[in-house]
Amino acid sequence: MSVYLSDVVSGSAVGLRGRLWRLSASELRAAAIEASAEILRLEAVRVAVVDELSMRPDDQVIASRGVGCWLAANTMLQVRDGKKIAALGAALRPFPAVAARFDGGDCSFEHAALIVAFCESPPKGMPEEALPRCIDLLLAAASGVEATTTKVRNVIATLERVFESDEIPPAEDIDRNELRIASTLNGRVVVRGDFDALTGEMLLSALSNLTMPTPAPDGTPDSRSAAKRTADGFTELIRRYLDCAKTGVDGGQRPHVNVHINARDLAEHRDCAATPTDGGATVSDLDVGHMPWLGPLSVSQTRLLGCDCFLSTVLLDDHGAPLDAKPGKRLVSAEQRVALIARDKGCAFPGCTCVPAWTDAHHIRHWANGGPTVMNNLVLLCRSHHRLMHRKAGFVGKWVIRIGVDNKPWFIPPPSIDAGQHPRPANTTFKT
Repeated sequence: MSVYLSDVVSGSAVGLRGRLWRLSASELRAAAIEASAEILRLEAVRVAVVDELSMRPDDQVIASRGVGCWLAANTMLQVRDGKKIAALGAALRPFPAVAARFDGGDCSFEHAALIVAFCESPPKGMPEEALPRCIDLLLAAASGVEATTTKVRNVIATLERVFESDEIPPAEDIDRNELRIASTLNGRVVVRGDFDALTGEMLLSALSNLTMPTPAPDGTPDSRSAAKRTADGFTELIRRYLDCAKTGVDGGQRPHVNVHINARDLAEHRDCAATPTDGGATVSDLDVGHMPWLGPLSVSQTRLLGCDCFLSTVLLDDHGAPLDAKPGKRLVSAEQRVALIARDKGCAFPGCTCVPAWTDAHHIRHWANGGPTVMNNLVLLCRSHHRLMHRKAGFVGKWVIRIGVDNKPWFIPPPSIDAGQHPRPANTTFKT
């Protein structure tokens, strides 16, 4: 690096723009990289100094109601930014591995804040001994020039689903789903929604091909903004639905939502994230499902989808490279659904009134654990009761389904509902 280039990085920016023309493109790239590294270094220095000052405040800091406010009052920072700097310094103290990576300039301020926030409030189902490996995974995603906030958030979301607890993850809590459609004074319609990850995955999958930029016949690039393309795609999606209106036909194919998961993970939920490994920690080793659009999906939700799905199998080598793929097949055939509808007349759960078109075929013993896709191992359940049978929170392992001598499903309640656990027959609401 030339002496002049060193002056560019270490000197003042006053009048610099008028002198940069002397540098070559390679020197400009080098200057940008070195300046970015210097910013990371100074940011770590500021966090360390502010944290030390917060532990030894003088009269000026005390008068400013805290070191964050003092920093904002004496710099051009906003108060919220000063408080963030002070908060990160305090949060790094119990986690020296994260502090060391941040101090070394190999982890940005934003990524360090995300990691310590996870460490301070880990998933409730995560054992304490798993935290060091989780930190290693997060630091691996947050370090180096290839680190992105999306990668770090993806690892956090994956870990939250690995350590499933009795609480439903926010991304899978359908009770939070909201969709508001309101007309405006000028006759337009405003749509605002908040959905779980699976619903979002279905929506993004459906819109994917309809929102691609479309060049004009003469090759002119598509001038529509991303928001405009999404709106046009959503309009086309509704139009196609109304034109075809095939969704909801009994025995029809389910929505195309792709979920990837290792067969051994689907068969048995391993505590792999808490198990030490000889090699480096990788997110791909964690036993969760993965959706192409929205990332990790918990094993319980993946098993729910796997009950009544179009199954494709891919044989991988030890490095995860595909060796062979088998043709896809439906686990529950259209003929089997017709037979299940004839037997269960809708959701079979006692007291449920859900019609057949809104049910899934649930494997009493999951097919990944050796359960066959046959009538005596299948039962129709609405999505709510299907989720209830798979979800850890409250019910999984408590309600038991068995096929009785009458070849119909019977439901055995948990002791908290019926101390004698007397079997209850399948719902007879629709029987005539």
